[in-house]
Amino acid sequence: MAKEKKVIPEFYEIIAKDIMDMRIGDMPLIEEDARIDCVLATLTGSDHVWVVESKGSKKLVGIITEHDILDIFSPRKEVSFFGFPNKKSLHYETFEKAAHIMSRNPIRCRPEENVEDALNKMIVHKVRRIPVVENGEIMGEITLHHLIREFYNTIKTPIED
Repeated sequence: MAKEKKVIPEFYEIIAKDIMDMRIGDMPLIEEDARIDCVLATLTGSDHVWVVESKGSKKLVGIITEHDILDIFSPRKEVSFFGFPNKKSLHYETFEKAAHIMSRNPIRCRPEENVEDALNKMIVHKVRRIPVVENGEIMGEITLHHLIREFYNTIKTPIED
């Protein structure tokens, strides 16, 4: 006979390294000096790109998301009376490299943090993915899809007596 599970506490205690996607070769990584056409080519197959210091390095220095590209494409021409125009727009700059458009120092989690910690960071900072970083190097990522899948697996498996 199956017992009722305490799903939420069990789910929250899962450790980041146990849930993250560790397939670095499959992760969207690009060097910070990569040309913008390489960035855009990578984004045609992914909604984000993790930016690393250089080839052969996994030192995480930034992230580029579809929203970053949307800001660049934005046709905002008017200047706000109380502010400055968005400088990340094709109307004000040209971009040659990943480093020019990336968001620096993305929110991260450590491999030993649990799902609750990662989720809190994702909610507070309004992000759908978080890199798992150790000693400054990206070793995996946790996305909202990973969390949904893990929660589903947690609730669908009954505990036996």
